Amino acid sequence: MAEHVCPWWLGYALASPLRRWFQDPRKILAPFVKEGMTAMDVGCGMGFFTLEMARLVGEEGRVIAVDLQEKMLAGLRKRAMKQGLDDRIQTRLCGPDHLGVLDMVDFALSFAVAHEVPDTGSFFRQIASVLKPGGSLLLVEPKFHVSEEQFRALVGDAVAAGLKLTGDTGLGVGRNALFKAD
Repeated sequence: MAEHVCPWWLGYALASPLRRWFQDPRKILAPFVKEGMTAMDVGCGMGFFTLEMARLVGEEGRVIAVDLQEKMLAGLRKRAMKQGLDDRIQTRLCGPDHLGVLDMVDFALSFAVAHEVPDTGSFFRQIASVLKPGGSLLLVEPKFHVSEEQFRALVGDAVAAGLKLTGDTGLGVGRNALFKAD
C-alpha cells in the first residue's frame, strides 16, 4: 500500500512494552472504543493498539486488524493467542491499492500509517466507506515524519473523502485529528 513500508522485523520494536511509556494504547483508545463495538486497526503491525482494542471492545465486540505484511499479521495472531484475545480479532491482509475490508465498523484507527500511503485520497475513501454513520476515524501521524503542512494535506484528503473533521483529540500524541462519518 506504500512506497515506503515499515520493515516487518521492526514490528517487534513497535510492539515493545517500553513504548507504553510514550504512547499508552488504553489512554489513547479508551475515549473512542467501547464495549460491543467493531473497531478497525489499519496498519496494525504486530498489534500494539490492536490488543488493547480487543480488550476495550470486550467479548461481544471485535477488531479487524489490517496490514500489508503477512509477517506482521502472523506476529499479531501469535501475541493475541498468548493473551487470550484471538477470538475477538480478525486479521486481513490488504493489497497495494485496497484495504480488503467490507465490514462496517464503529471506529477506525490510522496510527503512523497514512504518511506511508501513496494514494491517501483512495485510502480515506475506503475507510469512509466502511465507517457506520456516526463512526469515527482517529488519525495520528508522528511529528518527526510528518510536517504540519503534510498533516494538513492528509486532513484535507480525509475531508474530501467525506469525513467530517471534529478536531484535535487533545491526547497529546503526534499530530492527530478525529473524524466522524455522516
